[in-house]
Amino acid sequence: MSQWEKIYGVHAVEALLRHHPKRVKHIWLAEGRRDPRVQTLLALAEQARVAVDQVGRHELDEWVEGVHQGVVAEVSPSQVWGEAMLEELLDRSPGTPLLLALDGVTDPHNLGACLRTADAAGALAVIVPKDKSATLNATVRKVACGAAEVVPLVAVTNLARCLEKLQKRGLWVVGTAGEAEQALYDQDLSGPLVVVMGAEGRGMRRLTREHCDFLVKLPMAGSVSSLNVSVATGICLFEVVRQRRAAQRQA
Repeated sequence: MSQWEKIYGVHAVEALLRHHPKRVKHIWLAEGRRDPRVQTLLALAEQARVAVDQVGRHELDEWVEGVHQGVVAEVSPSQVWGEAMLEELLDRSPGTPLLLALDGVTDPHNLGACLRTADAAGALAVIVPKDKSATLNATVRKVACGAAEVVPLVAVTNLARCLEKLQKRGLWVVGTAGEAEQALYDQDLSGPLVVVMGAEGRGMRRLTREHCDFLVKLPMAGSVSSLNVSVATGICLFEVVRQRRAAQRQA
């Protein structure tokens, strides 16, 4: 395995420079980019003493697959955390924790979008199984728009067992399932919480479902039977945010 990997996109590279500058080895910009976002990158790179060169856009096209926005960086390999990270996060995070668990989401675009939403909703971490799940790569980082650098991605060997441990720490586990009787909006989501989203198509696995305290569904009024997992994740996490803000106002 190479000692370095390439990431691309303005948001992803900027987030690394802001949060983990020591991971960035080199930056290449497409010739001709002089806009304010690039000036911000240049200032951050200079502060971190990261070398920056300009190359033809066609060279960047050959290096990476995807919309690079004229920015490519060579960085140290992505960090995926182990289960012990969850214990540390919960120990040092006062207040009411919120975690997101993705049961077998394999599309890197969906994982990136879920990381972005998790960051916006204030989730402590995103939990995924080690096997049969998307993991951090350049596509995930690009779609996440910087969230992959600030929201820990925790890969666990046994998701059901991990959920059980979180329950023992006082977190409620709420899973999403189309056949659930209770709607998302009717469930109390204001306490310490793990929101579990199933994989694209088949949903949660049986063992994961059995370790949920509650199952909820999104009420569907149209002709489609389900939503993309990243869209559904956004709806669920921000319903948690809405309920918590309402509870704070009433306190």
